[in-house]
Formats: sequence, structure tokens, C-alpha cells
Amino acid sequence: MKNPLWTLFLLVALLMVVIAPFSALAMLMLFMVASVFVWAFWTFIQTLFSNDAT
Repeated sequence: MKNPLWTLFLLVALLMVVIAPFSALAMLMLFMVASVFVWAFWTFIQTLFSNDAT
């Protein structure tokens, strides 16, 4: 599956491994990434169930 979203996720996961010793920064990044993924998924669901391309 050549999905850019998965590529981005893998890059972020690799970055998380690199900055793992800085736990506070890692937690903040994890929270930000999770928020972005939830927002993207919710937007996708809303677009999927709406007939207008707004």
C-alpha cells in the first residue's frame, strides 16, 4: 500500500524513536500526531458522508 499517510506515520515513528530520551517532547509530539490523525480521519468521514464537495 503506497499511501503517503502511512509514509508520514513511519517517518514520525522513526523520529519518536530518535527523540525517545526526551520523554516530555516525545509525549507532546505523540499527542500532536494523534490529534492530527483524529482530525484527518474525522474530516475524511464527514466528506465521505456528505454529498457536497465543500
